[in-house]
Amino acid sequence: MQITLTEVGPRDGLQNERRSVSIEQKIELITRVAAAGIRRFEATSFVSPRAVPALSDAEDVLRGIPQREKLILEALVPNMRGAERAAQVGLDEWVCFASASESHSQANSNTNTDEALNRLIPVIRLAEEQGVTAVGAIATSFGCPFEGEVPAARVVEVARRMADMGIKTVKLGDTIGTAAPSQVTRLIDAVRTTLPDITIVLHFHNTRGMSLTNVQAGIAAGIDRYESALGGVGGCPFAPGATGNVASEDLVHFLHLEGHQTGVDLTRLIEAGHWFETLLDRQLPAHLLRAKPVGEIYNTAK
Repeated sequence: MQITLTEVGPRDGLQNERRSVSIEQKIELITRVAAAGIRRFEATSFVSPRAVPALSDAEDVLRGIPQREKLILEALVPNMRGAERAAQVGLDEWVCFASASESHSQANSNTNTDEALNRLIPVIRLAEEQGVTAVGAIATSFGCPFEGEVPAARVVEVARRMADMGIKTVKLGDTIGTAAPSQVTRLIDAVRTTLPDITIVLHFHNTRGMSLTNVQAGIAAGIDRYESALGGVGGCPFAPGATGNVASEDLVHFLHLEGHQTGVDLTRLIEAGHWFETLLDRQLPAHLLRAKPVGEIYNTAK
């Protein structure tokens, strides 16, 4: 299967980092990952700079990315204030998000899910006027830090509301890393039953080490789009206990072992991961930053 990956490290990865990362370093992160073959990036977010100060430089980052025409650049656009900013920088896609659980919606957006969805209506209208694709993202699709498991029917209803607004692609987010393969299968089936024409993207966090088994379940269900972060960085600042995304290096390694195609040079991706680890000055969770890919041997010659 041909698998399409979206690198979310520049947004989901950096929004929760304590170490300050400069505009130039964010651009270099995108450039290094692009050089490894990933073409789709969730590059930043147009949320309030007060809420997520680490991403307050969104416009400068996007304007500084070289050879932008070769990439597909996405950013989170939660409301009209963010949309007005995003409209000035020529993005390919606006990611319009809402939470499946009410408690997380209040923590993340300071409003309930219904109002968060209503806020998206003018955003999507402006995206259409700008010739930009609006896609949906549903946080806490598999579990909420405040409410526990989220019923599939709740996720389907949020996806249906988004589809009614004209959205054709929906990202299902495992915000706190609680998904299990059987749950992944059930949720995909539930969404497809109600919305057979919707494109599903899966976004897993590796909080409990389940991300790759969940990817396997997604592939078995025919899903060919996944999101990951270089080094396994990330986490939602408004979801207690949330940790990093599935690592891009580990995901590509796994997919190649399973015979899937990604168009990614794993060696160059691992090199980018080591650079990123040095930049953040800490050990990152990606296993492929500690161990060689399967099939590579150690040179024991003295």
